[in-house]
Amino acid sequence: MTSSSASEPTPTAPRPSSRIPPPLRPLTARERHEQHRVASSLELLFDLCFVVAVAQAGVGLVHAVAGGHAAQGILNYAMAFFAIWWAWVNFSWFASAYDNDDVLYRIVTLVQIAGVLVLAAGVSRAFEHRDFFLVWFGYVIMRLAMATQWLRAARWARGAERRMALRYMAGVLLCQVGWAGLVLLPVADRPWVFLVMVPLELFVPVYAEKDHATSWHPHHIAERYGLFTIIVLGETIAAATVAVKSAASEHDALGELLPIAAGGLLIVFSAWWIYFAVPIHGHLRSSRESFLWGYGHYLILASAAAIGAGLEVAVEQAVGTTHLSALEAPAAVTLPTALFLITMWVLHARHFKVGIAQQLVLPSAALLVICCTFLGGWAVLAAGIVSALAVAAGIALNTRRAATVSGAQAAGGTA
Repeated sequence: MTSSSASEPTPTAPRPSSRIPPPLRPLTARERHEQHRVASSLELLFDLCFVVAVAQAGVGLVHAVAGGHAAQGILNYAMAFFAIWWAWVNFSWFASAYDNDDVLYRIVTLVQIAGVLVLAAGVSRAFEHRDFFLVWFGYVIMRLAMATQWLRAARWARGAERRMALRYMAGVLLCQVGWAGLVLLPVADRPWVFLVMVPLELFVPVYAEKDHATSWHPHHIAERYGLFTIIVLGETIAAATVAVKSAASEHDALGELLPIAAGGLLIVFSAWWIYFAVPIHGHLRSSRESFLWGYGHYLILASAAAIGAGLEVAVEQAVGTTHLSALEAPAAVTLPTALFLITMWVLHARHFKVGIAQQLVLPSAALLVICCTFLGGWAVLAAGIVSALAVAAGIALNTRRAATVSGAQAAGGTA
């Protein structure tokens, strides 16, 4: 997952072609600066299957918050979403470095997809009963497949790269043994398993790549994260649409729902605009930058998905199907929106902003969105307007700076 150069020359695997893939091909590292590298159809299918898991986590969060168990629901959501996100991360960074598109690689990836679907099937039980067996078993399937991929990579590697691949394989399997605590320990102790295992999981790439870095492709991995962000935002729109449709047809409360729908749409549009305002792949150069950016996306993606759950909660409160107050329901939207904005500033925007005015746009917007919580039924619409104004302010400041720079250059040329 790091971006520093490999310590030894790495053989380059042939680029996947549009022809029928061979049964077996050497699983060697791909060229880090390979031209025209884009997400494959298999990667897109892999992402699509995660929609099911993300949707299940969102449903669990909605039920918990609407039922007055917000603290427990947020904890369960954080744990479930980490499981979903980390499974995606493990595959995506490996594929960016080693995807050779042969038949065996495709089959092993399809096995991983099956594991994702098993995990998704267990999310609701994890929320309702803290029964993590299916989540754990889905991980077993994915982890065995992932270990197989690393073993294949080690088979063709030499020296430091081989040690790196074997460390990854060992780390993946040992961590999976640790996750067995979710099944074997008493229910009350299971959150502690997460508290211990999450840092260990995050440490595996740091340790595995301390002598040799995988040759992941900056443009490709940035595209992969962008595509997954779009999927999460799409799930947010879908969840909110279903909630509004159901409430409007059953409770005839269109007047109360329109501000929520409009505000939610503005938030999602603004989130998309902010995320894709500038390409990030050029920033991913050092090990520190790549780890911070990759790991930080847990907050970006989890908050984006939580916005959809929050919109559902706001709809239920508007039509009177939940006993949440006029302050608690809007907070389900405004707090994840503020978290998304501030995390986007930390990971993306601040690297491209010039001057204090540009740097303050997103942090100020996050603070104002939190303040919108106190506006009752208009809170979601107000948060959407603030988000849109943040986008407009960013565009205006960039345009003004570009005009200033252009004018200065023209004056210098004339002189």
